[in-house]
Amino acid sequence: MTAPALAIEGLRKSFGKLEVLRGIDLALDEHEVVCLIGASGSGKSTLLRCVNLLEPIDEGRILLRGEDITAPGIDVNRVRRGIGIVFQAFNLFPHMSVLENVTLAPRKALGLSKEEAVARADELLARFGLSDKRDEYPDRLSGGQQQRVAIVRALAMQPGLLLLDEVTSALDPELVAEVLNVIRELAAEGMTMLIATHEMGFARDVAHRVCFLDEGVILEQGPPEAIFAAPQEPRTRQFLQRIVEAGRL
Repeated sequence: MTAPALAIEGLRKSFGKLEVLRGIDLALDEHEVVCLIGASGSGKSTLLRCVNLLEPIDEGRILLRGEDITAPGIDVNRVRRGIGIVFQAFNLFPHMSVLENVTLAPRKALGLSKEEAVARADELLARFGLSDKRDEYPDRLSGGQQQRVAIVRALAMQPGLLLLDEVTSALDPELVAEVLNVIRELAAEGMTMLIATHEMGFARDVAHRVCFLDEGVILEQGPPEAIFAAPQEPRTRQFLQRIVEAGRL
């Protein structure tokens, strides 16, 4: 039996006296898309940061295709080369063009030649409708375009796992769709993704499984139709009722 793409076991994480993650168990199969939903402060972003080793964990372990990436002495940079992460703040380098932003990591971290990195970048930029922006600087782009560039930059590393942290929450509503369409396309192609999102309609459409986080635990998980249509936990029902009342589902 093959190991899952990602396995999180008994994960606990505190900041001072505040325990943010209180025993997370979660496994993702290859090509699976899992959406994390829940109120702000429920631990979604912290969980993604732990998976990418941006935050050290207090207890438990994280396995990437069977390898314990939280073991002592692990080469963090090697692990991160296989995990793409995109944040709600685009984090593009403002003094670099789009092309320079996308080619930097493949050249520095993967050792690609300039020609190889540019060819890979041009292919991705074309795929996501950004070819005409390759020589622009980030401040000349819309928020939606900047976020698409951030996703392209992550994909240029050819990661086996993509983490997306509220990638639409900083965008104007009319720009949200163009970013979600990129993610839908990646899902259709079989990219393994763990996505923290406030976009419930998107989670319902794109996820194979939805996990509801509440106060640092996964309170409920299942197929989107089960979670959204017939949640079992009172807290999940309360959360979704508020989403419906706000007109976001």
